[in-house]
Amino acid sequence: MRNAILLGIFTVLMAASAHAQYVPAAKPQKPAIPPAAAADATFVGAGDIAGCSDLSGAEATAKLLDKIPGIVFAAGDLAYGSGTDQEFNDCYGKTWGRHKARTKPAPGNHEYNTKGAAGYYHYFGAAAGDPRQGWYSFELGAWHVVSLNSNCAYIGGCEAGSTQEQWLRKDLASHPGVCTMAFMHHPLVSSGPQRSHAIHPELKSLWQALYDAHAALVVVGHEHNYERFAPLDSDGDADPARGIREFVVGSGGRNHTPLIAIHNSEVRNTDTFGVLKLTLHAKSYNWEFVPEAGKTFTDSGSEACH
Repeated sequence: MRNAILLGIFTVLMAASAHAQYVPAAKPQKPAIPPAAAADATFVGAGDIAGCSDLSGAEATAKLLDKIPGIVFAAGDLAYGSGTDQEFNDCYGKTWGRHKARTKPAPGNHEYNTKGAAGYYHYFGAAAGDPRQGWYSFELGAWHVVSLNSNCAYIGGCEAGSTQEQWLRKDLASHPGVCTMAFMHHPLVSSGPQRSHAIHPELKSLWQALYDAHAALVVVGHEHNYERFAPLDSDGDADPARGIREFVVGSGGRNHTPLIAIHNSEVRNTDTFGVLKLTLHAKSYNWEFVPEAGKTFTDSGSEACH
């Protein structure tokens, strides 16, 4: 009897085993790898560069670029006095032109001394944007960078509702939550002694669009010197919490012009050619003014994005 019971149990277990499904052991899960952070980027340059009557200043700053990797910005008035094809080829081309392949330009008022800034657009081609407009944007490391055309009278204006202002707001809205900067030729404010040359209220709407988008800084030229401002709102008033820091870097080599101190100007220099080197981090940036050989003036610092 006992043997019969044991035989029955064995038969039941064999039948259950025959119908059981094989379940493979779970494979160990690999730990999730976070996406790599964007590498730091270098953005370096100046405006007001090559005067054909004397290229020594432009060559001095071009030699600085020879030793600094990264992307170059050229903030307008690049080939004096009228930005013709010949002036770009013979003057800018012989100095900063050796960095053309890595240059992001913006047009200055001297470029428009040639109708439609034709020499500028011929020289830079597609890198300068649509010749009817002259503005564009791009990504650099973790940053969104906008090149604007501050020659408002030649492009249908820069006021609220203008083509450029509407484009700028749309462009900024499509890049939320990232560090943002802009560069152009004319300053909103500067300490130049001639008010009509130093102060440009026609740019207020472009600045307001940048301010609304929490832009961190704007780099310009036009005054032939170097000047750093405290963070500003679109009226040029100090705004430590949300303001945009303005750097005037008209130190590219043309010549030097005087300054008088105005409100919110923090640092000024009128006797040194040089370039502004920006190191763009994911959530902040460093700045350094790099002087021409033989000069000692410099300016440096760091700041978080808004």
